[in-house]
Amino acid sequence: MTRIEAMFSHPRRTLGVLAALLVAVGVAIGSGATFTAQSANPSNTFTTGTLTMSNSLANAAILTASGMKPGDIASGMVDIQNTGSLSGTFSLSRPALTDSDGTNPLSAKLDLVVKDCGDFSSGTPTCDAGDPSKYSGTLNAMTSSVSLGTYAANEKHRYQFTVTFNSGASNTYQGATSTATFQWDATQ
Repeated sequence: MTRIEAMFSHPRRTLGVLAALLVAVGVAIGSGATFTAQSANPSNTFTTGTLTMSNSLANAAILTASGMKPGDIASGMVDIQNTGSLSGTFSLSRPALTDSDGTNPLSAKLDLVVKDCGDFSSGTPTCDAGDPSKYSGTLNAMTSSVSLGTYAANEKHRYQFTVTFNSGASNTYQGATSTATFQWDATQ
């Protein structure tokens, strides 16, 4: 009798051997135990900072002078503060200028000096002769942005604007007007 005939003649024994063989294979494959570990760090949160500013004269003129004659001086002050949580690079520009006389623009005869009177870290700053000038030139020549430096969060500066009507101005400028917009910008 051959092996195949012997298997068919004892079916219960054959099934028992096959069952035992399947169990052995399952145990061999399933017993590949490994060690594992796990750790978590939940609730990771991310927020952004802010870069905002306050202007003590927001939407108002820093200085206005009327009835000027050659040699007259007008001045005004404004406080600019970084009210954000991030430091930022601040600048000043004059994006808009209108003269009543395009041929003889008054802005060409208005000498402008913008001084940084200091920050408020040691109290309210005073505007003195020794304060650094951030801009000095005619009103119409202020065509590019003026760097004011980097302000830390909550840093506040006082600026003084002084305009002098050039003493060499002729009768051509009588009754002339000039209107300018000053803009403060901050970038991070």
